[in-house]
Amino acid sequence: MTIQESGTAGEALPEPVPLTGCPYKADPYPLYRRMREAGPVHRVLFPSGVRAWLVTGYDAAHAALNDDRLGKNHDRGNDRWRARASIMPEPQHSQLQAHLLHQDPPKHTRMRRLVTDAFTPRRIDGLRPRIQARADELVDALSETGPADLVTGFAAPFPFHVLAEVIGLPKELAARFDRDWGKVVQPVGPTDPGRPRYEARLHGLQSYIAEVVAHKREYGDDDLLSRLVVARDRRELSQEELDSMIFQLLVAGQEPVTNQITTALIALFRNPGPLARLRDDPGLLPGAVEELLRYDSAFELTTWRFFEQDSDLHGTRVPAGDSVIVSLCAANRDPRRFTDPDTLDLDRTPNPHLAFGHGIHFCPGAALARAELQIALGTLLTRLPGLHPAVRDEDIEWIPAVLGRGTHHLPVGYDRRL
Repeated sequence: MTIQESGTAGEALPEPVPLTGCPYKADPYPLYRRMREAGPVHRVLFPSGVRAWLVTGYDAAHAALNDDRLGKNHDRGNDRWRARASIMPEPQHSQLQAHLLHQDPPKHTRMRRLVTDAFTPRRIDGLRPRIQARADELVDALSETGPADLVTGFAAPFPFHVLAEVIGLPKELAARFDRDWGKVVQPVGPTDPGRPRYEARLHGLQSYIAEVVAHKREYGDDDLLSRLVVARDRRELSQEELDSMIFQLLVAGQEPVTNQITTALIALFRNPGPLARLRDDPGLLPGAVEELLRYDSAFELTTWRFFEQDSDLHGTRVPAGDSVIVSLCAANRDPRRFTDPDTLDLDRTPNPHLAFGHGIHFCPGAALARAELQIALGTLLTRLPGLHPAVRDEDIEWIPAVLGRGTHHLPVGYDRRL
């Protein structure tokens, strides 16, 4: 199936469609538009060499996220997928990949039940004053007149410190966490020159998780990490499941919020009208955050899903064990679901975006992420008047992560720090 790109007669989508390169990472939306117009399912090629089936339209994405034929456990993957996709080597793959994102019911149901109480909207609302205090502390540490890098100065430390408090990570251990470990979710193939550094990150993170478990076993409290360790000691979790869930909390629980802060700010910088409205009226923040999540989500693509047998997926025959991935960003810009989807509309309602997924794998930390984004954006826009980018748009360095969107750095200027 082919399609001509608007304004470029005769140019068709390749087969498979390569999801690679700096232009794609900087702005994937023109490609997603072409794919949606051509059909809901496409064969795609990732930088690692993995070939997958990408779901792009809103209705198709919503259906796939709720399709109980599609399982998440890596054991479902076929040899073609495993040959390229098992980037994380053994024994770490077995020891750190048994978390919620890679489980199916009933195991998924049992494991998810252990974490949901820590992230309920009521509990998060009660933590808002402390989250606000953390945001203010970080802004206090910025220079009085700029410039500043809002990734290193705010967007990276903010969600980690909030997460540490929510899950019960002791201060002395939180201070020793190396953000570089989070890059283990960015695939580095076996022949890549960066492979040794990748494996060193894995070993460092795995040793750190072992320290966290040992500390909580000795000095446990009524917090999420302690409860997970107790569940392991009661044989409600295996050691691999415990380590994997802590891995997921430490990496998936903070890096996407860091990235979402940067994508939201860049979207506002590119849209001065909404930026001015939001600066003048903080009451718009809850709805604005939902629209910013829709407009450019840090969770660009979901993780793998697999059919157990050859199956039809919206008119496309997908072989058993091939990976199926949903493009949340493509679904959130579908004009059949959202009017003027490429417009940042702070008044958009309803706004049924899929930025946190849908169905049984809906992000359990969504309430925390929403609170963090509202507080982060409100604090930065209020306390840094005149906030603006200090780098050309084309010079923004987008992270090369396969599944996510964000920037390594975000240099900004501002009039003063209030």
